[in-house]
Amino acid sequence: MSERVDLWNNGNLVQDVFLGEIKVPVKVLRNDSFQAWYLLQPKENGNKSSKTDDLGSLRLNICYTEDCVLPSEYYTSLRNLLLKSSDVQPISASAAYILSEVCRDKYDAVLPLVRLLLHHHKLVPFVAAVAELDLKDTQEANTIFRGNSLATRCVDEMMKIVGKHYLKVTLKPVIDEICESPKPCEIDPIKLKEGDNVESNMDNLRYYVDKVFREIVQSSISCPTLMCDVFYSLRHLAAKRFPNDPHVQYSAVSSFVFLRFFAVAVVSPHTFHLRPHHPDAQTSRTLTLISKAIQTLGSWGSLTKSKLSSFKETFMCEFFKTFQEEKFTESVKKFLDDVSSTESKEPSGLSEPVHLKEGEMYKRAQGRTRIGKKNFKKRWFCLTSREFTYHKQQDKEPIFTIPIKNILAVEKLDENSFNKKNMFQVLHGEKPLYIQANNCVEASEWIEALCRVTRCNQKRLSFYHPSAFLNGSWLCCKATVESSVGCARCTADVPADTQIEIDGDRETERIYSLFTINRSKLQKLEEACGSIAVYQGPRKEPDDYSNFTIEDSVATFHTLKQIIDVVEKLNESHEKYQKKRSSSAKYGSEENPIVGKVS
Repeated sequence: MSERVDLWNNGNLVQDVFLGEIKVPVKVLRNDSFQAWYLLQPKENGNKSSKTDDLGSLRLNICYTEDCVLPSEYYTSLRNLLLKSSDVQPISASAAYILSEVCRDKYDAVLPLVRLLLHHHKLVPFVAAVAELDLKDTQEANTIFRGNSLATRCVDEMMKIVGKHYLKVTLKPVIDEICESPKPCEIDPIKLKEGDNVESNMDNLRYYVDKVFREIVQSSISCPTLMCDVFYSLRHLAAKRFPNDPHVQYSAVSSFVFLRFFAVAVVSPHTFHLRPHHPDAQTSRTLTLISKAIQTLGSWGSLTKSKLSSFKETFMCEFFKTFQEEKFTESVKKFLDDVSSTESKEPSGLSEPVHLKEGEMYKRAQGRTRIGKKNFKKRWFCLTSREFTYHKQQDKEPIFTIPIKNILAVEKLDENSFNKKNMFQVLHGEKPLYIQANNCVEASEWIEALCRVTRCNQKRLSFYHPSAFLNGSWLCCKATVESSVGCARCTADVPADTQIEIDGDRETERIYSLFTINRSKLQKLEEACGSIAVYQGPRKEPDDYSNFTIEDSVATFHTLKQIIDVVEKLNESHEKYQKKRSSSAKYGSEENPIVGKVS
């Protein structure tokens, strides 16, 4: 196994130049003092470098680390301390916030923290709490959520994790078109090549921008539930902070979904797995211009005449004069309303029910207590943006209708329920509707479609029964009360391929490692709290703790003591576990593997 390392000239984001690549065998990284020079090679796939003979050489400094993850019970105290962070008042005195304070690079802390909170369904309240703290220091509404604070980085990381599928279904088709059948779009007079027609290029750019913009503003139905929940919180916090500004509730959301999500994905599609390779220079330039346009279109109220004069590039100002139509602003407003609402809404710009999916499947008769083939009837199912219905035949009046707003969950059904494969259930307050699709692909498509259209329903269930209620009990948990709370956590609130595998223990171990590495800063922060308490407020020259956020020295000090105590206990556990493993585990086993011998 080997790792590929690409070398690019990234002096300017618009003009990234591929210089060469190397492949490094992973096994050599386990050697403590391995040193070697590698000749850069041409790219095997994608765009080839102009030089194919002598590409120079590359010196790498690579660090190889191994996480020693203990059994889950060892992390209970630290995990609980982190998970209750959103309940701590003030939030700056919480363990999660302190982690970001002591790490030199906030990104080191944000990645494992977001994944851990996401895994335990605690991310939304934490983001709301740190965003509220962020807003306290925001004096101007037009600068809301524009910096790299803990709040903005948490939202950025969350969007990267849960928004992959959203980007795929929204942008990938149009990004593929731009990259595979590129049209010249350069409109900067200085960068025009001989023979280029600026009017034709502007038309091409307008075509791409219109297409990307249209795909985005009509995509609200695909926006993951978690993103909608976060945007809802940010919107209302912003409106509370600036009550006299009617536009801030929109700019609070657009600063993330347009500026930090869609615009970034457009300019770097390879980073978000929308394209397999970095685009060539001309395509990269086209994507950059489109990204700039999307940022501007997504900024609330940015298309006014006064804003057009603020463009740094005159050619961009001329280009955007063609977008001075109220329909663009209204489309953005409608889209932002849709993705930051807790109520189920229809796709942007559509007032009539939208037909989403239909097909023939089998429905089990509701309320039947016995298992039998006669209980399954072939029916025609139809899903629109307003209701889910089934009919005896296509084009006939519906036999049964479920309003979309009444659907509480859509989940797979265990095969052992009726000894049938490819079944799923629609929970809607009455008897569960059990449906058998014709194959596994069809079942997944129906589940995904139903989950998307119900993603903003306020009364979504958190738990469900994966099996049926038959002969007086649930087959899954043996509960005898039909109305009992489900025994399994709902998993299908987002499309299947947005589900991510998170090892909560590994993420907690990484956070423990960060606290251990930054032990000296924990002590400095502890001393700062003591100093503030003694002097009844910050001293005039707080050099030792001027970079720390300490709103409540007593509460912060209390959390710090808990963190240090938990870290010390984990240190002892690591030492004991390592000694026990090395003395009792057989060399070459999973507990005591051979290091550096496997390629």
